[in-house]
Amino acid sequence: MYFEFGPGKLAGKHVLDATFRAYETWSFNCSPYWVDLERTDNISEGTTWPGPKQLDQMGDQYVSAGRGDLCHPEQPNAWVEFNDSPNESDENLTSTVRAFADGKFPRLTLMLRAKDETEPRAWKRFDSNAELKVWYVHTPGVPTSVGAIPGNGTTAACKTSASDPLTVTVATPTVQARVQTKVEQNQGDEEGSLQAEFVMQRSSTDTTSGTWSQVWSDYKPDSGWVPDGTLEKATTSQRADGGLYRFRARTQSHWSYNGKSGDLFSPYSSWCYLRIDSTAPKEPSITSAGPYQKCLTDDCAPSGGPGVPGTFTFSPNTADKDVKAYRWRFMTSNASATKTVNAATTNAPVTRTDIKPSLSGLQTLSVEASDLKLDKSGNVRWGPPAYFYTKVALAPEASGRWRFGELKPGSGTMTAADTATVGTRRNATLVGEAGTGGSTRARRGAGDYSLRLNDSTSNPAEQTGHAATASPAVNTQSSFTVSAWVYLTDASVNRVVLSEPGSKSSAFALYYSASYKKWVFNRTDKDQASPALVRSLADAANPPLKVWTHLEGVFDTRKDADKSDDTIQLFVNGQPQGDPVVLADAAPTYEPWAATGGLQFGRSVTAGTGGEHFFGLLDEVAVWQDARQVDQVRQEFRLEQDGVPATELVAHWDATISPQSGNQVIESPEDPDNPASTSFPYNRGSLVLHTGASLAGADATALVMNGTSGYASATGPVIDETSSFTVSARVRLNKALLDSKPNGYHGLVAAQATPVGKESSWALWIEKIDSGVYQWKFGRTAVDSTGKVVATAFAPAEQPVGDKEFDTWVDVTGVFDATADFTTPNDGSQHFGVAQLFIGPFAQTGEEDAGLAVPQQGSGTLSAGSGQTAGAAGNYLPGDLAKLRVWTGAMTPDQVNNQIAQPST
Repeated sequence: MYFEFGPGKLAGKHVLDATFRAYETWSFNCSPYWVDLERTDNISEGTTWPGPKQLDQMGDQYVSAGRGDLCHPEQPNAWVEFNDSPNESDENLTSTVRAFADGKFPRLTLMLRAKDETEPRAWKRFDSNAELKVWYVHTPGVPTSVGAIPGNGTTAACKTSASDPLTVTVATPTVQARVQTKVEQNQGDEEGSLQAEFVMQRSSTDTTSGTWSQVWSDYKPDSGWVPDGTLEKATTSQRADGGLYRFRARTQSHWSYNGKSGDLFSPYSSWCYLRIDSTAPKEPSITSAGPYQKCLTDDCAPSGGPGVPGTFTFSPNTADKDVKAYRWRFMTSNASATKTVNAATTNAPVTRTDIKPSLSGLQTLSVEASDLKLDKSGNVRWGPPAYFYTKVALAPEASGRWRFGELKPGSGTMTAADTATVGTRRNATLVGEAGTGGSTRARRGAGDYSLRLNDSTSNPAEQTGHAATASPAVNTQSSFTVSAWVYLTDASVNRVVLSEPGSKSSAFALYYSASYKKWVFNRTDKDQASPALVRSLADAANPPLKVWTHLEGVFDTRKDADKSDDTIQLFVNGQPQGDPVVLADAAPTYEPWAATGGLQFGRSVTAGTGGEHFFGLLDEVAVWQDARQVDQVRQEFRLEQDGVPATELVAHWDATISPQSGNQVIESPEDPDNPASTSFPYNRGSLVLHTGASLAGADATALVMNGTSGYASATGPVIDETSSFTVSARVRLNKALLDSKPNGYHGLVAAQATPVGKESSWALWIEKIDSGVYQWKFGRTAVDSTGKVVATAFAPAEQPVGDKEFDTWVDVTGVFDATADFTTPNDGSQHFGVAQLFIGPFAQTGEEDAGLAVPQQGSGTLSAGSGQTAGAAGNYLPGDLAKLRVWTGAMTPDQVNNQIAQPST
């Protein structure tokens, strides 16, 4: 008899003790017989006799119940309990449930069986209402709000770069951390018995090149314990003036149970760097001349707006006599947005009229002063920051938005509704019956639809499908922004995504250029037959086909009548492509003219004739009658719904449904929008098996690989890797085969090759760190045109693989978030995206560099069970694979938990 459990509320707890209870209702006779409780592989609707593989014994009991008055004394129905006996080392229920709660495997399957199944008198019956009783404490989580208060104020900050540390002007700085549990089960509830532990190190040379050694540590509170969410502060002992320090914190959790007690520790937070400098400039003063007003305790009215310039004056602290420069940025912006200005004379105030917040809501302007002297590392020293808190009014909403959610395939709908909520609605009419329609391949995932254009027919006469509004959707004479998600299937000629025509030419076009082999946003100088074209080009050529890519074009008039500073700029996947292009510099004849025709979806129009038709899918089109700021473009790229990024499953290979007689892992036929579908909507093709790999399994089929030559492969890529994405594999490690590998061996679970060189653009793998020590990793690698590695990002598991993770199924997930900022500790360089690893439902916190400095797009072989890494091919996985899935979009921890780690059982 089998019982299967999902983690549910047990996830993220540290299990102290566990008892399994089953209700016995019948036995063959009155004599007791041994009953075993075994852990097995998971069960499913397709499970057949003799059932899944047995993995480990949990316990046994010598019992008889359920015979009633047929026995003397009576043997009524009874609960039979299994709990680890200290006298029997082979009973492992508690340690197994602890590993299960820690996310080491996705489901716990337990089997009741007679110890001797050849003995008929040992047969028994149990009800299906078994219980798993667990005693637990909250596992500590990485603390938040970690920082140092640079002076005598109350606001803490953390700088993660040793080359640009926080300047602290007092010798005994105060540091802080907010203790957390790993999982907050009930939002707002006080959970856990916690402390904050702080450690501080100093550089031996007080420079970035020195070695680090610990100089201070402390715990808070001094006595007792506090619940999660409590902010704890500690003041350090005397620190040396001029010293370069770094500190971090972790959460400690205390438990007492059954006469025993112990402590658990979270991983540490990232390092925060600071320099003690009593002579550095102090916090400057910040005043506003409008429109932005400083927030008061009971008065914080919104003003201005994203991109609306404000006038601010920076003045030296009254204690300073030698201030020569200031630098500032809004804290919600990337650190690379920091701007610097020199004072006209020493200690003179500076007034700026061009300070623009890029997002709405509560914003913090940070300003630091400098005397332009160098610190011991040779870097210009900046004093501690002053802060100006203001509430920025909401940005103008999209003046047009087309989500295509009504275009259900087969519905015959030929109108796409404009769902924006401001201005005049302009629905788009679909044109071209054969070449136009809806698709279930859509950027928001299951239940969503996109606009399909021209790639469903091979007849050139029918490949003119497009959509259009009846009148202009944006006034192209004023600032505007256009945005779309695109899925291009053919790049043989120009493919226009969006355009808006006049009588003779298009005022703008967002498109793929076959000559440049790049994405382009352009403007024409005039509405004439042969206009001059001004282009903002993508940084990278040869974008991948059949992947989702986000494009946005911004035309900025600076809200004035001076055409000499009008610019255009293309954004790809939220990233600006080059600098803004000044139109008048590129085309002296440029005039900001207004288009008179409707917005075109999937074509350009010249003198009334359409052309350059798009092949593929368009989705989530939006236009604004203003120039969107960089952070707003990144927000649109995130494509949030219900507060989390939308994800779309774009590849799904499932060995469990693949015929064992075949030589390929087939795609899942599941299409949530079409239950009758027999093929995966993206039609990636199967993973083809190579020698040493087979489809096998007594109960459920798996891709079984021998660890020396076996793997499966398909042609990639399946995602735009300069965008955000998620990849997940359900894998089972073969410990015996892994033990035979040399130290340093990489067994790749899944990987996408780089265009040149022996590397993988992304990979999930198991690494043999030492004899018997293994670690999961997710990583990214960027190469130059020769195949030389130019950047890496590694996200390792927090702990080595435990005994319970071998020879059983584990969900390993890698998430790459192209919107996440990351600063390299040593040199302060900014990265454009961050890698993160999940084991089961839990994000792993590591100390390796998880930020990728430059974009990388893979191509060619996508492999399961092999791949290229560290300059070597092969890297065969000793183990089995059940599923491999890839999504466009970076999943949050909750999405990983709900969509991957806790499938319905």
